[in-house]
Amino acid sequence: MEAALKKHLPGGKFRQVCPRHSKQMAAVRGRGNKTTELRLRLAIVRAGARGWQMHPKHITGSPDFYFPAPKVAVFVDGCFWHGCPRCGHVPKKHSSFWGAKIARNRQRDRQITARLKGAGLRVLRFWEHQLAADLDACVQRILVELTDAPSP
Repeated sequence: MEAALKKHLPGGKFRQVCPRHSKQMAAVRGRGNKTTELRLRLAIVRAGARGWQMHPKHITGSPDFYFPAPKVAVFVDGCFWHGCPRCGHVPKKHSSFWGAKIARNRQRDRQITARLKGAGLRVLRFWEHQLAADLDACVQRILVELTDAPSP
């Protein structure tokens, strides 16, 4: 990942980051986040949806939830890490690094979505703030995709 980011940085170099801040950011979990992923998982179970997998390694991008039979991949994107246009932001401290990092994440998200759609999967992406604002609407959107699945 560093190589992909370096080409976006001035002089191709990272600035020295405070070790305390680096440790804080490294502690942010990519999976199992209670406010997003686990909350949606609980809601999916309550809604009665079955037959899904979490983070399947054999699917490009390792979606947060994957429903094999209807071929539906669901991603939960954190507003900060994935550059939400509504509430994401680039920190002022080390802004060149964070701007490049977030831009790279957004580019990767677009590429993964395109590859999965090209492989015949339906892809749903939810922003962290969408889950917080209306979890039921997100679950209903998933259920619609599951029930509207084309017959094999």
